[in-house]
Parts: sequence; C-alpha cells; structure tokens
Amino acid sequence: MSTSSSSKSSSGSNNNSHHSTHEVTNQFPDWTDYDLLATDPALNDALERAGAQWSQPALSAYAQQLGSARTFEWAELANRHKPQLHSFDTRGRRVDRVEFHPAWHSLLGMYREQGLVSLALEDKDGSPQKGRWVAWAAGFYLHGQVEQGTLCPATMTQASIPLLQREPALWAALGEKLLSRAYDERDVPAAEKKSIWIGMGMTEKQGGSDVRSNTTLARAVAGGGRGAEYALTGHKWFYSAPMCDAHLVVAHLDDDNGPLGCFYVPRWRPDGRKNEVRVQQLKDKVGNASNASSEVEFEGAFGILVGEEGRGIPTIIEMATYTRLNCVLGSAAILRSATVQAIAYTRKRTAFGSVLAEQPLMRAVLADLAIESEAALLLSMRLAQAYEDDATGDPLARAWKRVMTPAAKFWVCKRGVELTGEAMEVFGGNGYVNESIVARLFREAPVNSIWEGSGNVMCLDVLRALSRERDALQVLFADFSHAALDEPRLAKALHELHALFTAPPEQLEGIARLLVQRLVLLAQACLLLRHAPAAVSDAFIATRLASPTGLSGVVGAIDTRGMDIDALLERALPR
Repeated sequence: MSTSSSSKSSSGSNNNSHHSTHEVTNQFPDWTDYDLLATDPALNDALERAGAQWSQPALSAYAQQLGSARTFEWAELANRHKPQLHSFDTRGRRVDRVEFHPAWHSLLGMYREQGLVSLALEDKDGSPQKGRWVAWAAGFYLHGQVEQGTLCPATMTQASIPLLQREPALWAALGEKLLSRAYDERDVPAAEKKSIWIGMGMTEKQGGSDVRSNTTLARAVAGGGRGAEYALTGHKWFYSAPMCDAHLVVAHLDDDNGPLGCFYVPRWRPDGRKNEVRVQQLKDKVGNASNASSEVEFEGAFGILVGEEGRGIPTIIEMATYTRLNCVLGSAAILRSATVQAIAYTRKRTAFGSVLAEQPLMRAVLADLAIESEAALLLSMRLAQAYEDDATGDPLARAWKRVMTPAAKFWVCKRGVELTGEAMEVFGGNGYVNESIVARLFREAPVNSIWEGSGNVMCLDVLRALSRERDALQVLFADFSHAALDEPRLAKALHELHALFTAPPEQLEGIARLLVQRLVLLAQACLLLRHAPAAVSDAFIATRLASPTGLSGVVGAIDTRGMDIDALLERALPR
C-alpha cells in the first residue's frame, strides 16, 4: 500500500514539474553557421577588381571557420569573461600580468595563423603581390564581423612594421617575429618567442589627443640618438593591449620642453628582467570588452629611440595612418554584421500576420542598412587599394590615402554607431539583451570613432592635409568628375561641395564636419556608380545626396517609391 501511495505521489509530482505554460514559437537565434564570404557578393567583386583572386581560396576557408557557431561562441565568451589584471604573483613579486579567457587566444591565434598581420606588407618572390592590400582588408573585414577586440593588437602590430623596418638593429632582432604566422601567447622575452605583438602609448591624462602636452620624459642612458637606450619616467592614460611584447611610446627627450621622440619600449629588458612599466589598472570600457586597455606608469623604463630626435609625433602619426584605415574597416565590418543579422532575422520572424522582411516600413529600414553597408565596404576597399598604389607614386592614391583616410574614419565610424542602434531595434527587446550579437556590435561601435582620433580630430586632419597638399583636392575632384559626367545629381553635389571648399579659411574649421561628410558621401556615390548594381547606386544617390546636409533623415526615413528593395536585400544577403 505504501508503494502504491508513493507511486501515485511521484506521478503527480512529475506531472506538475513538466507542466508548461506555453510553447516557444516565432523565436529565432542569432544567425551563425554561414559562409561570410560566399554570402557577400560585394566583397567578392572587390577582390576580383583588385586582382586578388589568388587570395579567395584561403579567405573562403577562413570565412567558413569564422562563420561557424563555435567561433561566434568564442566571441561571446571572450567578451563576457573580461581580461583580469594580476599585479603580483603568489609571493608578492610584481608581474603585471593580464589573464585572458582561452577564447581570446583562439580568436587571436586564428588571425595570426591566417597571416593577416603581415599580408599587406610582405613581398612574394622579391616583389609585392598584386591585390595584397585588398586581400588583407578582406580578411580583416571578415574577422571584424565576428569579433573586434582581437583586432586591436593585430592592428597596432601591423602598423608598427613599416616603422621598425627602418630601424636596422631592431628589425634584425624582431622582423622575423613580426612577420611570423605562428601564435605564441607566452609572457617571456621577445627573443624567446616565435611571434610578437606591438602596442601603442600616446595619450596622457592632461592632454588626450593633444600629444604635445605630454609630460613623460626620456633621458639618454649613454650618448643618446636614434637607436640608443633611454630611461622613461612618466605615465600613459591609455596604453593599448598591455600584454603586447612591446609598445611604441611618445615622450619628451631629456626635459619638459625637450623635443618629442618615439620609443620602442619592450615588456622585458634585454637582461631578461621585466621592464619598469607598471600597469595601474585596466579600463572598464563601454565595449571592446575582450581586449585589455590600461593605465601605466614608467619608472625608469628601458626604451630605444625610433626615428629622429624631435620627430616623435610624425613617427607615431605614420603608424596611426595605418590604424585609422583599420578603424574604417572595423566599422564597415560592424555595419555588415548588423545588416546581415537584421535581414536574416526578419526573413524568419512574423508579426501582425506577415513576415517582417515583407512589411513595407521594415523593408525601408533593411534597405537603408544594406545601402550603407555596401557603401562602407566599397570605400574601405578603395582606401586599401590606395595604400598599395601609393608605393608607385600615383597622385590619386596619395590623395586617397592622406585625405580620404581621416575623412572615411570620421564618417564610417560615426555611421556605425547610429546604424547598430537601428539594427538592435529591429530585434526589439531581444536585441537589447547583452547576449545578443547586435547588442555587442552596438557597444563595440563607438571605439572606432574615438580611438586614433575622435571625429573633430579627423575633420581637422582633413583640412590640415588639404592645406599641406594643395593638389590633393583637385586630384580627387577630377576623379569624381569622371563618375559624374552622366549623372546630374552627382555633378550638382560636386559643384556644391567645391563651393563650400572656397569659403574663407577662418570659416572652414566651423563647417569641417559638413565638408567631410559631403566629401565622403560624394566619394561613396562615385564608387557605387562605378562598381555596384544600379539598384544600389541609384538608391544611395537618391537617399544620401538629396538634402542640403546630404542625408534625408533617420535610418529608414527614405522614399522607397521606385526603389528595387528586393534587389537591394538579395545583394546584401543572397537567400
């Protein structure tokens, strides 16, 4: 009898525990397990234009690896489990070690082993390989669609290579390790490693972007001069990726009023001791959570002068020229990922009796995202090609590299912030929870706009470049004019922009954001007219060059009448 009673009780308990209040329907996870390259016609077209078809087999394999559910999971884990600073070991010795989640190492290792750190800067059989800059940019763009934080040390390391190649002693010791495809996460002296990472240290508390107000001092140990040893004392307010094997650091030589120099500051001294670079704390950032950014103090840290005395800012700005390109690519990747996730989701989810992607107002939002994404991609790839062509002395490539790099960084990075917010809204509440891919994209987007020079700094740099290279604007306008010959809307926009640039010099700074915005929109329109399907270029010109400010309003506030939205969405993400 007791057995029967017990069984009855157990049965009742099981029924209650398995009772379900509802069945989950019409809910879909973030889109993963897809081929990032095969689903991107515009990127494939860019590779073909650049003559970089040779890179497609390797990029295709990488795109499939990146798009796997496992890699997306690594991205989520690396950002959820933030880097941890360990200042001391168990016996009180100062170690200043930053611990990363294993997923970080998996992602960073993937990038390094793909050869993307050095691809754009390597020669093949003694000569540069055609299309190598676009091939590298495509790999960077693909990686950035899945995880962005790991691109920070990769970006700085790549940008350091041209600088260090001009320092014979340093290059002899480091060159092979900088170009290496082997991933080595060990915290040991560079001489013992298979590959190394390089970071940057420019800004200080009192100055930020005003690097000339730095107070860090570098005193010559013996003799001084290029390639000589210095002892650095001071601080850096943002010291990117403190676990890098070395950093390039700006400091005054000898006294507060001395000229600025750029210094190679390794994590380990040549005698095998840890260098006197004290990590004070890690930054608790809005996004970019997988990557460590720190505050440091130098207590007589070992450094080697890179470049000429008094040329510290031009030296580090040369490095920033490369990293700014990476910011543009990173934001274009964020735009691409947000657009893909939004289209994939709305093609499955229904609301108010129909599939979201078939509802007119949602289609306007999706179309606007698709237009912006392809325009950002074409601009990024054109910039990458300019970095390759600049080596041949091409004046147009020089103008693109010097003027359009800061211009594109201003505009594309700003658009990344706005459009990721719109993409998040496509998902409603599901997009606003931290586990969502689009939520991480939204938190990540501002870093590219702020790092390596905020929006105002970029616009001022455009004006500075045009004042120093007076033929650059004329060269760019001549290029745009060819595209505008058979397109009256472009011709009108070009004429209006030219008139703005003839304003008195004292007025230009106040309208610099307007100038740069319209310059980029015009460049994007020309590129789309040349290289994109008519549905894309027509939609861009109609929606971006129609109003006095170049934009018609918030995302989706566009006139879709006559617009081939089916073609736009199929181009953005083929079914």
